[in-house]
Amino acid sequence: MALVLAVRHAVGVQRFLKIVAVLAIVFLAMQIPSYGRDHTNPKTVKEVSWDSRATRALAVDACFACHSNLTEWPWYTSVAPLSWLTYRDVQDGRAKLNFSEWQRPQDVNLEEVVSAIRDKGMPPPQYRLIHREARLTAAQRQELEQGLLKTWASSPPGG
Repeated sequence: MALVLAVRHAVGVQRFLKIVAVLAIVFLAMQIPSYGRDHTNPKTVKEVSWDSRATRALAVDACFACHSNLTEWPWYTSVAPLSWLTYRDVQDGRAKLNFSEWQRPQDVNLEEVVSAIRDKGMPPPQYRLIHREARLTAAQRQELEQGLLKTWASSPPGG
């Protein structure tokens, strides 16, 4: 009986080790494509003229990682599949709203931006999970919203 249990245990351990080996090979193979590792930040062409330093500071904490050309690329953005997701989010974010290219019309309007902040759609939950500074309080959300309303009124995009 003890021999049977020992054999079953050995087979289970071997199966487990094979699964771990396959997962390790898959993980390493995922690192081969370079997609998601182009961590370039285009030059800032024209940053928005902020209504205050406080508004800019809140935007830096909550928005700039994806909505500016000043993205910081932590170590995990070089490891697939996180690199793929981060790269896609930054590219999509910059295409819709880019505070570093304010000379061009933006792909979202002010109402959409304010609504996303108010409804906690931005910054997205997965970003807030990792970045404490992006977890804005209700008061900070309201301050950012009011600051963006003033900023956008005095310095509209594409102007």
